[in-house]
Amino acid sequence: MPLEEEKNRSNGFEPSSGKSFVLLLVLCCFVLVGGAFVLWWVPYVGLSNIHPRLPLILALCFAAVVLFGLGGALTLIFTIVWGRNLFINRKARGIVIRFLFPLLVVLGKLMGISKDDLRRSFIAVNNRLVLAEAKKVRPEKLLILLPHCLQFHECPVRITGNIENCKACGKCKIKDLVAISKRYGVSISVATGGTIARRIVVEKKPHIIIGVACERDLTSGIQDTYPIPVYGILNKRPHGPCFDTDVDLEMVERGILTFLENGKPEFQRPGPHSP
Repeated sequence: MPLEEEKNRSNGFEPSSGKSFVLLLVLCCFVLVGGAFVLWWVPYVGLSNIHPRLPLILALCFAAVVLFGLGGALTLIFTIVWGRNLFINRKARGIVIRFLFPLLVVLGKLMGISKDDLRRSFIAVNNRLVLAEAKKVRPEKLLILLPHCLQFHECPVRITGNIENCKACGKCKIKDLVAISKRYGVSISVATGGTIARRIVVEKKPHIIIGVACERDLTSGIQDTYPIPVYGILNKRPHGPCFDTDVDLEMVERGILTFLENGKPEFQRPGPHSP
């Protein structure tokens, strides 16, 4: 089932996990309005003594800034809620990743919201924005990026350099993920950390990434690889973090089907001499 039909579902977490981000964004709007009013009101008495029209001019300037900020925030909120790219909102992901998220982390800390909760909300919002763009790519331009902790901890095979080294023993999901990548002809790699992940992205030059990781690594990966869209899927941690983790294979496959140009496995594609 294509992911467009399930935009109210987030990968690995509850459908409402974007609420924290939206609520903090709304709060930022109120802070913006209140701050602008204070900055206008404080010099009001002094400015009127310089020229009677200066307070009005300053008020108009602040009103323009506030309206611009509110317009951008509301456009972003509608995109998140409706799952559609509105107006000039093509750069919405950049605004969220570069400016809003660091600001909302500080605001969330003051309100007692945990970092992981805010990260999950950020990933959910990012996924909605990536889906709103609905970017379609050729198989060779789609990269599945996996964490090393998906591999069975006692496996002696090194797969970080080449995931094809997997012996398909079935003790972890790596075998199934390799099979999915071959079925659709997409690239797949395993990274042990942010530095290797960035190197893989530079080498592969993907147009879109389906990333599997924990909240912290997904958040940093989304930020590091911008402007390349990253669709995040949270891994499952039945044994705790960074140890024999798991992933929903169906979510990975739905992600591939959503972003591929024709949305078909390699073996279903017609050959060059087919009618």
